Amino acid sequence: MALSGGMDSTSLLLRKLRENNEVYTIGFDYGQKHIIELSRAQANIEYLSEKGHNITHKIVDLSSLMSMFSGSLTSDEAIPEGHYEEEQMKSTVVPNRNAIFSSIIYGYALSLSKELDCNITISLGVHSGDHAIYPDCRPEFYQSLNHAFETGNWDSENVKFDLPYIDENKESILLDAIISCEQLNLDFETIFANTNTSYEPDNDGRSSGKTGSDIERILAFHAIGRKDPVPYQQDWDEVLEHALSIQSNYMDKIYREKLTEIQYQVTRNDATERAFSGIYDKHFVTGNYYCICCNHLLFTSQSKYNSGCGWPAFHSEHENANITRVIDKSHGMVRIEVRCSKCDAHLGHVFEDGPREHGGERYCINSASLNFKEE
Repeated sequence: MALSGGMDSTSLLLRKLRENNEVYTIGFDYGQKHIIELSRAQANIEYLSEKGHNITHKIVDLSSLMSMFSGSLTSDEAIPEGHYEEEQMKSTVVPNRNAIFSSIIYGYALSLSKELDCNITISLGVHSGDHAIYPDCRPEFYQSLNHAFETGNWDSENVKFDLPYIDENKESILLDAIISCEQLNLDFETIFANTNTSYEPDNDGRSSGKTGSDIERILAFHAIGRKDPVPYQQDWDEVLEHALSIQSNYMDKIYREKLTEIQYQVTRNDATERAFSGIYDKHFVTGNYYCICCNHLLFTSQSKYNSGCGWPAFHSEHENANITRVIDKSHGMVRIEVRCSKCDAHLGHVFEDGPREHGGERYCINSASLNFKEE
């Protein structure tokens, strides 16, 4: 497997150890500005060795070859700051990088297969968050690449690709790493202090907290309720506040483009639609109701009932909705506001005058905050 020293490949390494695999890792020096990732990877190799996990690790020097390639990771071009998004991050694409890496890994795998007389799996930590930015992280790229490798090599039936995170994101990858650390009796903090995600660390190896890769990592650690153990140039509270601000501004732009005016005002500015005006007030079709902003499942038609209040009413939320409750003291009243747990969209309020046979609560929800999908 490729071990860059970043959080994705490190999490994958832990997963492979958890699955009782014999692991061979390769790191690549391609002249990247964040070459500290290789020494961080080595630190983890040594830590894992102390814990009884012996890993064969090699470094391949491609710095001379890839110095000819464009991209802000390997040139004097500035690394972009801001959100981890397609246009923002395109300059960090190194042409054909993963094809080159995969070719070397595949050749190594074929050689190991012959030497050890066994089948070899090539594991890579590419994930869904990279698909829009990096074409060579998309599943169809690896499908085509694998076909080319099978066509161009003898004994290719002994080697296969494994992309366990291809449909995952940074948050779910970290959660997987927590499981691995628990099962392997490893210290999560030590492991991830020995990683680097920043494209522009300073001379002391501290992450800037401002590049797109930094922002994505900070938000992932925040989402799982942990402080990132990697060193930053500012205190964690400062880098987290900055990342949340970048995320908020980015998502506000997305919501303004995606939502109608009433949907935006209700979900993002806590407005309330007029009574009896919403499309789901008298709507009783079998199906599910999702957050209009993030598509998180909130309610089912089985919990909807006709309260006569003028807004869609539900006696209970979906078991996995985890809707957030907040004290609302606006308009001279004290009420319990309900918000989406995934994107913090304002949904409505919950009252204690619902059907007693279902617990006695009434979720009074704005139609503008919902998207219905019929079963």
